[in-house]
Amino acid sequence: MSDTQIELAGTLLLATPSLRDGIFDRSVILLADHSAEDGALGLILNQPTGHEVGHFLHKPEFEALARIPVHVGGPVSREQLTFSAFWWNPNDGLHWQMRLPAKEAIVRTKQPGVIVRAFIGYSGWTGGQLENELRRQSWIPAKPGPDLLGKPHDEDLWADILKNMSPYHRLLVDAPPEPGLN
Repeated sequence: MSDTQIELAGTLLLATPSLRDGIFDRSVILLADHSAEDGALGLILNQPTGHEVGHFLHKPEFEALARIPVHVGGPVSREQLTFSAFWWNPNDGLHWQMRLPAKEAIVRTKQPGVIVRAFIGYSGWTGGQLENELRRQSWIPAKPGPDLLGKPHDEDLWADILKNMSPYHRLLVDAPPEPGLN
């Protein structure tokens, strides 16, 4: 099978140590859309800003969203705050909705099992770019498990997912950030 036929939407991309500098260091990205020809987009799940929506949106109509944590979604369009919803269906896995209007995000917050997050920016790739990065082994693809939404979406998520993949991946988690300095 050629890489143009691989369907990656719904996959988690875990940054390898080769991406240790910059925004993608130890990142876990939910790849929300993918086409080898058109490119891909996703959201970094594990980079909370330490802020909530209420720090940015002060109008009364946003009050129901005020306590939702804001994450850095990636380096593209960092001037925009968007909402996304995530839920798990036992029959067919992880589901998501990106770029929700605030009114719909409010509705989603009231639905059992749905997690709503706010994101500043998103991660994007042009056609063929992600496939090249995968060939260079910059990313480790992984299927999300049913426990993903119950885990904290913070800097520990990367290690938590990797350590359970294989002994090799456990070594990546335990390796010092700069092995050459030891």
